[in-house]
Amino acid sequence: MKLALIIDDYLPDSTRVGAKMFHELALELMASGHNVTVITPVVGQAEQFTEQSLDGVKVWRFNSGPIKDVNKVTRALNETLLSFRAWSAIKPYVSEHTFDGVIYYSPSIFFGGLVNNIKQRCNCKSYLVLRDLFPQWVIDAGMIKQDSLIARYFKFFEQRSYQAANTIGLMSEKNLEVFKQSNGYQYPTEILRNWADTTPINISTNLNSIRTQLKLENKVIYFYGGNIGHAQDMANLMRLAKNMQHCGQAHFLFIGQGDEVELINKLAKQWQLTNYTYLPSVNQNEFKHILASIDVGLFSLSAKHTAHNFPGKLLGYMVQSLPILGSVNSGNDLQALVNSNKAGFISENGDDEKLLKNALALYENPSLRKQLGHGAYNLLKNEFAVTSIAANIIKKLKDVNEENHSA
Repeated sequence: MKLALIIDDYLPDSTRVGAKMFHELALELMASGHNVTVITPVVGQAEQFTEQSLDGVKVWRFNSGPIKDVNKVTRALNETLLSFRAWSAIKPYVSEHTFDGVIYYSPSIFFGGLVNNIKQRCNCKSYLVLRDLFPQWVIDAGMIKQDSLIARYFKFFEQRSYQAANTIGLMSEKNLEVFKQSNGYQYPTEILRNWADTTPINISTNLNSIRTQLKLENKVIYFYGGNIGHAQDMANLMRLAKNMQHCGQAHFLFIGQGDEVELINKLAKQWQLTNYTYLPSVNQNEFKHILASIDVGLFSLSAKHTAHNFPGKLLGYMVQSLPILGSVNSGNDLQALVNSNKAGFISENGDDEKLLKNALALYENPSLRKQLGHGAYNLLKNEFAVTSIAANIIKKLKDVNEENHSA
């Protein structure tokens, strides 16, 4: 099939998990014999449209205003214009035979217009990889009011994005339940897990590892990598670092960007943490090598969430056979999935005592870390391999195309 993959952030410049996942999906689809074109915005490009190649993947980049790490008004304006700017840039290159299917990723919620334009011109079907129930999570977090004008504005584009999809893939059973409670049964949905290439990175030398750079050679490193924002409730993990100050060999390393970077550094200073390091984002290749050098993969989800996310960062931990340590909102099925598969310890956000107890168990027992890391890798292979995810999406696109032709 000739496939358009649409995402608002892509490699090589992106440090976000979604960009990495989409690139791995593109490579897997190409390895399976499909023709892939990624369509993605770029900031500050002189031309309206450029075509590039990344690891053999064809990438169409259209010019856009900044949508990452900028103030909320600027971001909202530029995201609103994504579909308009994208279609203006690519439409001279899209004929009725250019694409047989569209796979698009949310966030962003603003690609519905672009997807509809491609579908109409190419008479093809689409698959929405829905990873984030926006704007619901910002309403849950109290950042905007349920019935405010801005909430209604975002919900309009959210529904437009859903309406453009022939199938919507959500990452967990609980997320699917929440989606149906909000939207009824009007949209065709299914479970589509997050995914990863299951090949780990092997470090042949420790000469320039993150341990050596930061002089952490004999430490047990608890690592958090990715978005540092409100949805993660980073103060939760900072309290854990504070509560483990007495553990001389424990060190907390956070790498990433987001709205709460200032908060975590402020707390570290306020609490005079000596077991904590923050570094800004690194590229994906460097990130993989860091994952191969640490001991425990950390994550946190805000207790205010009603959606039940599976953070993509966990896949990176699992690829490297790292035990997972974290806390989630009440009822999140990720807790049972990880705990029952002996892939790590997940507790409920707010239970600081339980989180500390789990962290200490991993600190004190290297063989437990190894055992749970092995469980994490097995869980990855069984549930989150990119090969099965790609095959599922293709089957769905072909099924809806065949239904359409036979109707």
